[in-house]
Amino acid sequence: MKVYAGSLSAITQQALALLTKELGIADTVRFLNQFSTGYGDYTAERDALFADFTFDEVVEAIRNKPDSQRA
Repeated sequence: MKVYAGSLSAITQQALALLTKELGIADTVRFLNQFSTGYGDYTAERDALFADFTFDEVVEAIRNKPDSQRA
């Protein structure tokens, strides 16, 4: 018995077509995003973003934020 092993590109295209057909574009993108490693340096960005704040100030800001604006 011979088994055809398609190229990785062809398999990827077929998988994306099946996912899109079954899940729709938006849910396919959401599904694929969970496997993304992301980019950038979160630690450096966070340190720069909160450089002028103490931990207690950040906590207080979160507590004072209206519920509808919390993530």
